[in-house]
Amino acid sequence: MNDDERLRRWRMVLGDGDGTGVRLEGNDVRMDAALEALYGQGSGDDRGSRGGRGRRGGLGESAPNVARWLGDIRSYFPSTVVQVMQKDAIERLDLTRLLLEPEMLKAVEPDVHLVGTLLSLNQVMPERVKDSARAVVRKVVRELESRLTQRTKSAVAGALDRSARVQRPRRPSDVDWHRTIRANLRHYLPDRRTVVPERLVGYGRRQQAVRRDVVLCIDQSGSMAASVVYASVFGAVLASMRALRTSLVVFDTAVVDLTDRSHDPVEVLFGTRLGGGTDINRAVAYCQGLITRPADSILILISDLYEGGLRDEMLRRVAALTTAGVQVVVLLALSDEGAPAYDHDNAAALAALGVPAFACTPDAFPDLMAAAIERRDLGDWAGRRT
Repeated sequence: MNDDERLRRWRMVLGDGDGTGVRLEGNDVRMDAALEALYGQGSGDDRGSRGGRGRRGGLGESAPNVARWLGDIRSYFPSTVVQVMQKDAIERLDLTRLLLEPEMLKAVEPDVHLVGTLLSLNQVMPERVKDSARAVVRKVVRELESRLTQRTKSAVAGALDRSARVQRPRRPSDVDWHRTIRANLRHYLPDRRTVVPERLVGYGRRQQAVRRDVVLCIDQSGSMAASVVYASVFGAVLASMRALRTSLVVFDTAVVDLTDRSHDPVEVLFGTRLGGGTDINRAVAYCQGLITRPADSILILISDLYEGGLRDEMLRRVAALTTAGVQVVVLLALSDEGAPAYDHDNAAALAALGVPAFACTPDAFPDLMAAAIERRDLGDWAGRRT
């Protein structure tokens, strides 16, 4: 990068009056105007503002102005940057109200965060907007399904059933080496310092019959918006697999069973109600009632663990589930956002019960499900992933 290009980029970052002496031309002027409207002084709070010193910014109250701005940023910036700018505009410039206009929804770049915002407005959304909102949500869901479905099905379908053993494993990867060595210790050859494996013990591959019951229990409080979107997509993928019996439950202070909609993640998402309080104990109690085969069941609680209900009773219920043989996993977030804010005390209390609590990216979730089906130590698995 030459010096002129370096100065040009600093000018775009810092705004007018930055001291670089660079004069913008052509599309750079329009790019700068789009950035100024969002990040210039007076365009919201001071987070990330460019430059300062009496600068003006803002999109005004006019829907056409906002639509023009949305069109500009899509023309001048890559989609990943557009998504960040849209998210910042919603937070800094109070664009939430304007998203209730159909023409706005046609102008935005759909992404997970926008879907979360639309779902939070679901209860107040006018009927004339709902079709446009569903189209936005459906586009995002389809993109996620195309990205995640095959990996999830491959990981789960290929998971080894560590509870079933075969005497003639067909592939080296199917050999349970720990059990094989224990079964052949009497054939140890001291001079060669090796064990002769006269009998191989292997894992059995999963059959088509239902072999695991999976309960996805999803916290629909406002901070969990991205996790709700991803969990709904994964719920649909898991529900399509005959080897699993999948239940899909969402909760705030009430509990709603959306299993009958799990084939369509768009319907699941519009059945959620983002925001409000959180009663994890009530949700776990409901899920406890769904579990009829504890040793073959996996409960995945997706929550930041900020409990508004009876904490001690919630912990007792989780302890009872694990004692009965249920594989319980807590995902503090199912998103690409990194380490979430969560209740550290509740996470530590669950860890003391042998229940791992960690954040998980969508790309890692298929491997998580495979590990849970194989009943591996998920705490150790999470440690290796991080």
